Amino acid sequence: MNSEFQIKGIGQISIRVHDMEAATRFYQDTLGLKMLFQIPNMTFFECNGIQLVLSIAEDPQFDHPSSVFYFTVDNINSAYETLVSRNVHFLDQPHKVAEMGQTATWMTFFHDPDHNVHALMSEESLSQ
Repeated sequence: MNSEFQIKGIGQISIRVHDMEAATRFYQDTLGLKMLFQIPNMTFFECNGIQLVLSIAEDPQFDHPSSVFYFTVDNINSAYETLVSRNVHFLDQPHKVAEMGQTATWMTFFHDPDHNVHALMSEESLSQ
């Protein structure tokens, strides 16, 4: 491995949007992320140490759906019900996707206003 180069972590993640006002409302009001600031065509949020940036593509080659973001929550069923009550469109219901040792991983997937797919994710202890 080249010792001159090492990735240290994620500084920020960008999500492409078409309607900045609707996207900003969704991520701030519906998902409850803290808005840091806005500049033309960009809105910045805080997400547990990672900056999430909503941006309008400046060039058609960059206008495509984003990667899937997995937002961790303590109680996936409660988070699911809260977001359903806020009119979030889910693709499925919370379901167990894996068991690893004494931990079960649960997920459910949803759309944002630009039809980007994201997920809620939680881990539960299997030991009682």
